[in-house]
Amino acid sequence: MTSATPSVTRSYDIIGFGDEVPGVLALVCAAREYRRRTGRFPKTLLMFKGNSPDGVGGHLVRGGLAYLDRAMVPADVRQSLNLSTFGDPSAIYKEFLQKAGVAQIALDPRKADAALRQMLSEVKADIISRVQIQSVLKKDDLLAGIRLTRGETYLARQFIDSTVNAELAQYAGVDKVQGFGTFGLPESELPVTLVFETEGLTIAALKQFELDFLKRLTNPNDAEAQRFIQIAAGNDAKLIEQLRKDLIDANGQLKTMYVGLDHIDVRCKALSIAYHSFRGKRWSLEKSGAILDQPNIAILSPTRLSWNALLCACTGLQAEQLARAAAKPTPAMLQEITFLDRWFKSLGATAVRPATELYIRHAGNVLGAVDPLTGAKMMAGAVPANEALGTFGYHLDVRGGIVGLGAKAREKDLTSVSFHHPPLFNVGIQHALLNTVPNLAVISPGSGYDGYACAAGRIVEFNVAVGQGVGIAAAIALLSNRALADISNLEVRQVLVQTNQLPRIYGTSYLAEAIRLQTFEQLMMTA
Repeated sequence: MTSATPSVTRSYDIIGFGDEVPGVLALVCAAREYRRRTGRFPKTLLMFKGNSPDGVGGHLVRGGLAYLDRAMVPADVRQSLNLSTFGDPSAIYKEFLQKAGVAQIALDPRKADAALRQMLSEVKADIISRVQIQSVLKKDDLLAGIRLTRGETYLARQFIDSTVNAELAQYAGVDKVQGFGTFGLPESELPVTLVFETEGLTIAALKQFELDFLKRLTNPNDAEAQRFIQIAAGNDAKLIEQLRKDLIDANGQLKTMYVGLDHIDVRCKALSIAYHSFRGKRWSLEKSGAILDQPNIAILSPTRLSWNALLCACTGLQAEQLARAAAKPTPAMLQEITFLDRWFKSLGATAVRPATELYIRHAGNVLGAVDPLTGAKMMAGAVPANEALGTFGYHLDVRGGIVGLGAKAREKDLTSVSFHHPPLFNVGIQHALLNTVPNLAVISPGSGYDGYACAAGRIVEFNVAVGQGVGIAAAIALLSNRALADISNLEVRQVLVQTNQLPRIYGTSYLAEAIRLQTFEQLMMTA
């Protein structure tokens, strides 16, 4: 792979801004489809704010998010269609997982970096990192180029923005709301995570610690253990009760961790109580600013574990600021790692290493998509089956909660803000394409998601399927002298059929739940 050398102006066919995995794979798909039609690769450039030597691949690589959120497909659907555990993902995602050596869920960031670099190299893409936009060039409503603060200008005909905050789109004049602005809550935002790895702590030792501690916490006669719960709850009687209840399942059994092939699902807050009592800080994002939540743990080796657990409170403005600052952790977040280091070493770890960048789950959404996607549309199956590019299922999970949503719902006489039925919906590209800047696509949690849609729309596996479609659309747009926004789902689907890449389509309409969610979203989106 060649590296772009600074010059006054360089011209490309497609520029990808941001190196999140969906955007990188969209560039790869665009180049491959262009070559399939012409016999040669287009000129493509990947530019991003992070530091290339730290890895290519955004929050999955530099952010270290090794525990992949995979599609959720109901057992009856899997059985009727003979699908595997995670259904039938997009062809490009399956290829990426295979190249990165993912068995089920755990993605080693080092292997992911190598796989993405190989795929970019094969399509002869250029890479530049540590970029800052100074301004953009536009021709009428089309984006024409990006001028960087260090002086160079990069021109292209089609653009793909995969940043969490849709940063290129913002520079190009696309309207965007902060936080959960589509719910009228621009300062409410999902927490960010500083992922960390532990070295030296074995799975057996971790399991045993949790089991022993669970037995103590559920023993009312163990005064010291009961004091640990009180400390973790900040002596809040309601939270004490909540933490105690969380330790035992419906059958009265201890909720011990589940160890899978390459991952660990922690089913209760025993580890959280242990850490917060050690820390002397209440288990509350609002009160403490950071919590050790129930971890999602990726097993990278028998003694190398990756932890998605340290949640840090964040406002809508802060999420935007963190994204613009190349997702670098704050001094307070790094300070928390020093306490985690001491605690984990007391359990047997030899090292605790934070990722170089944060995992920013969400940082607002663009307005003016060709066809915005709501949670209700997802619940109703989204794209019609005959236009669909794939299918994805995921619960409407807002980890850490949306501050102010409950209060606003009560004002509108809505009794519940929870929608526990996971939608199973078909994939299209129209929510990623923009009416206002027709040759620019946003493939990220910042796409045209309204209401609850970003809860499932922020997941990489889904956005990669969108990215595959956008990449093919970019090749079609280039060769037919059109803009991305003019390309239909159907045109992309025809290519997937021709190239034998169309996955199984099994989106489902949960009509009653979709109507309930539509009512909720419409009421919440009004002032």
